[in-house]
Amino acid sequence: MSIRDLRGRDFLCLADWDRREVEVILDVARELKARYYQGERVIPLLKGRSIALLFEKHSTRTRVSLEVAANQLGAYPLYLFWEQLQLARGETVADTARVLSRYVDAIVARVRNHETLLELARSSKVPVLNALSDLSHPMQALADILTIMEYKGGLRGVKLVFVGDGSDNVLHSLLIAGSMFGMHIVVASPPQLRPAKQILDAALREAELSGATIEFEEDPLKAVEGADVVYTDVWVSMGQESEAEWRRSILKPYQVNRKLMERASNNAIFMHCLPAHRGEEVTDEVMDGPWSVVWDQAENRLHTEKALLSLVVP
Repeated sequence: MSIRDLRGRDFLCLADWDRREVEVILDVARELKARYYQGERVIPLLKGRSIALLFEKHSTRTRVSLEVAANQLGAYPLYLFWEQLQLARGETVADTARVLSRYVDAIVARVRNHETLLELARSSKVPVLNALSDLSHPMQALADILTIMEYKGGLRGVKLVFVGDGSDNVLHSLLIAGSMFGMHIVVASPPQLRPAKQILDAALREAELSGATIEFEEDPLKAVEGADVVYTDVWVSMGQESEAEWRRSILKPYQVNRKLMERASNNAIFMHCLPAHRGEEVTDEVMDGPWSVVWDQAENRLHTEKALLSLVVP
């Protein structure tokens, strides 16, 4: 596959991409990371380009990693917070996309509703990239997969157990990515919280091709037996505040703690997309303990985003 094949592509959900295309991103990410540690902090692959970072939700890792990624590629990042734009005064998403795509070479959007991304993409003349929506978080999944590869030497047959909210947007992207690469994925969650049907269907289609497996288990202790990777996310995401009490109640048995990690394999790693609510979905002992790779995972956001931008921005 030529790199040119990816130029101008929207990156809205991993279900829209195939395994080989994702492998290209990961290959480039590994190369750019190696060059980063050899001292090449600036590789001007996108010199002269401008990238709009359109954020409807607050962020730390996503905003900073994307701004630094664009800068290190020689591009100019424009951080545009929703409430400071005419969007806050009634301008439509479509009109905003039409205007921005006359100015910039790509739009990276962090939004509440996935439909907003679809509307941006329909009206934009430049590629639109998903930096988080309620449906998926594909940029996070790229960093996660790279991290697992670094620690486990590969992906096929690796047992990843996601503990907590089975309807989580990060889990959605992990289901598709893990299924592409033949992983054994177990979702440990209460029955009230399950993945969106469209995501699960897409993951199952990938699993048929790769030999991956997807299972659901209500008992977290049983689910993590022999796990190579234990992953969790916050129980109450932005926009779910009205459900906070209910969510904390049904998810209380799904805390990742020492007892849980000791049921996993001897070389298990712990992952979290961050920010973490310490003492809620995960204990300090796990976050700061020998299992945790969360800081390497967070760093890999930078390298995978550099790869993605370098490949799709025209």
